[in-house]
Amino acid sequence: MWPRLSLRLVAVRQAALTVSCCFLLAGCGSGAYSVSGNVTFAGKPIPVGKIYFTPDAAKGNTGPAGYAEIKDGKYSTSAAGGRDVIGGPMVVRITAADGVKIDEERPNGKPLFPPYQVVADLPKSSTTKDFDVPASATKPKPGAGAPIIIP
Repeated sequence: MWPRLSLRLVAVRQAALTVSCCFLLAGCGSGAYSVSGNVTFAGKPIPVGKIYFTPDAAKGNTGPAGYAEIKDGKYSTSAAGGRDVIGGPMVVRITAADGVKIDEERPNGKPLFPPYQVVADLPKSSTTKDFDVPASATKPKPGAGAPIIIP
């Protein structure tokens, strides 16, 4: 009876150790980091919007894009509906609306400005980064393309 019990304990311990190692490796090796902060437009918090972090391929950074919802001027890529970033040089694109529902097709209201783009160099660690979209962003730049839509 004892040998059988100890074999079961060994098997359970090995399984628990294997599962623990898998979780540790998945968490530590993912290379994705949380970015959070404030987003303002002309110094005022953006009511609703989205912020996208796309690796800047022109500067040699590649990988998946990160994104987050903006609510009451705050965002976090680790919040529900977001995706963490890989760090390094990024093209940051910000969209925003006034938060006043117009109809079912426009639940977030009127856009505050055309998609705004800026570059940022993010560390390869979790960080905070604030963005202020200037009032001049209400005028679209010549040749500006459509925003990148990430589900």
